[in-house]
Amino acid sequence: MDARHRDVLIAVIREYIDSTEPVGSRVLARRHFPTLSAATLRNVMADLEEMDYLAQPHTSAGRVPTDKAYRFYVESFPPPQSSTATSSGEKLPTRRSGIDGFMERASSHLSSATKLTGLLLAPPLKQTTLARVDLIPLEDDRALAVLVTDAGWVTARAVTLDSPLGADEVRAIGRELNRRFGSHTVQDVVDMETMPNDPLDALHTRARGVIDQILALLRDRTLYVSGAINMLDQPEFWNIDTTRELLRTFEQKEHLADLMTKLAGAEGLNVTIGDENPVAGMRECTLITSTYLYRDQVVGILGVVGPRRLPYPEVISIVNETARHVTDALSRVRQDLYLPS
Repeated sequence: MDARHRDVLIAVIREYIDSTEPVGSRVLARRHFPTLSAATLRNVMADLEEMDYLAQPHTSAGRVPTDKAYRFYVESFPPPQSSTATSSGEKLPTRRSGIDGFMERASSHLSSATKLTGLLLAPPLKQTTLARVDLIPLEDDRALAVLVTDAGWVTARAVTLDSPLGADEVRAIGRELNRRFGSHTVQDVVDMETMPNDPLDALHTRARGVIDQILALLRDRTLYVSGAINMLDQPEFWNIDTTRELLRTFEQKEHLADLMTKLAGAEGLNVTIGDENPVAGMRECTLITSTYLYRDQVVGILGVVGPRRLPYPEVISIVNETARHVTDALSRVRQDLYLPS
């Protein structure tokens, strides 16, 4: 690709990002290349179409960028540099209390700063020490299991009791769970509970189902999703079928968490565009992610989901800076926090 083809391609991409409309040669001549004729620009655009950088939605329409064009665009500017504030002017979240609240605010920050959907995959709890386990009675045959780590991470989920129990008995089971699991790492608890059952173990007799649900909770990785409704502001998602499939993907958090976990394997910033995405429901999207660290190890990943038509430099800068901020916040946690699974 020579310099003219490159300049025209970049102009088409930027014009399309701003206008959401197919870009024609007259627009390019008027706004970007006053010394070139519309006929010359049409020839250049035809060349770019043959090279699969541009596509023409309709015979009489202008051109729109392809995934290949966006990939070229992303790779055409230098990596983002760290700064003390995001380019959007949005304030980065502060860690005022527990880690989980901070992580949730970081996901919300990504959404509000980019006007897209923010994602943050929390670190695995594998090597985390449990400070406390509580079981709080709810209505009927349900209770709220609350797990608190020594680093301040709080996880809560409603669990179903094996049979309806009185509030005092639920609390008594909670005290026994806390006695048995407190001050142990998550891995220790999992190893402990995967051993054969002791038929004389009263806790297993009364609450085997509750313990199994708590183990499932410990094995889970929390995925925060913020601002899913922002996608409805993008013209690409005004088609109800496209939007329904995307929102269904957001609801299936386990699949999204699996995707984020795979992306975390490539340390640093990653941009996944359109058909590069392995999740069918997100192939009309771009996913921009960045890993964050604890003690120089990757422990999680965050990012945003938006249409392929994005102001890439600005969004990449926000994602990169938020990941750096989360890494910095975790570095101030004194206890051993998280290690990758």
